[in-house]
Amino acid sequence: MKILVTGATGKVGSRLAKRLAQRGHQIRCLVRDLQRARDLHAGGVERIELARGDLLEAGSLASAVRGVDAVVHCAAFFRGATPEEAHAVNDAGTRHLADAAVAAGVRRFVFTSTGLVYGPNDGRLAKEDDPCAPTVAYPASKLAAERALLAMPSLDVRVLRLPFVYGDGDPHIEEAVPMMRAFSPSMRMSLAHHADVAQATLRVLEAPSPSHRVYNVVDDQAPDLVTVFASVGAPPPDGSAPDRARDFDILLDGGRIREDLGFRPEVPRLADAIAAGRM
Repeated sequence: MKILVTGATGKVGSRLAKRLAQRGHQIRCLVRDLQRARDLHAGGVERIELARGDLLEAGSLASAVRGVDAVVHCAAFFRGATPEEAHAVNDAGTRHLADAAVAAGVRRFVFTSTGLVYGPNDGRLAKEDDPCAPTVAYPASKLAAERALLAMPSLDVRVLRLPFVYGDGDPHIEEAVPMMRAFSPSMRMSLAHHADVAQATLRVLEAPSPSHRVYNVVDDQAPDLVTVFASVGAPPPDGSAPDRARDFDILLDGGRIREDLGFRPEVPRLADAIAAGRM
């Protein structure tokens, strides 16, 4: 399959592009800066080509989608984005890409969204058909993009709602520790290893049906923050401002992708990643 991957210089997209290429797919990566994408060819990874384009410039996307069988859309503006910037990139930019894909006759469109679209759920496991009430701009913009994509009958859309993604040398946990320092130590966090984000993506790319389907991607255990912090050698959170965690206090149910597509986490628990040296 020839696949366009966006966000290929980011944490998820860079690792995903390489894994898809290693599985034998021909990968084209949409990038704004060709110099930043040089690492995509590191380690002898072949089957990756680069295409310059920008989600905010609709006219730059036609050549990127030309001749591909599928789009895997990982690009997003998260940390540091104003509400206006989040919607411009994550919502309007996604629509630009989807319109270009339809015009080019692309068969499948995989959108990596976020479990934050559900909004705070007080520790209940959120299922894909639950109502969504995000409380901050980033997930609100992703939810708007989801709804736009799922309303396009001419595009075979699959949405992956991701939790906190880690592993493969990604410093994501270390980077998040300062932000979560004041959260409650007992707060639990849904996780997925980069290997399982790739597995889920491959499954929705290769499955013939069902179309226009949303899947939560999550491993088998949601550890508390004491465990998460300890995985990178950090002391427990101090719990001084637990209310700050409200926007992120969301746990995901992963039953649908297991039932529909036979997904089983390659790295079921954070402890397994630590034991296998896959952090």
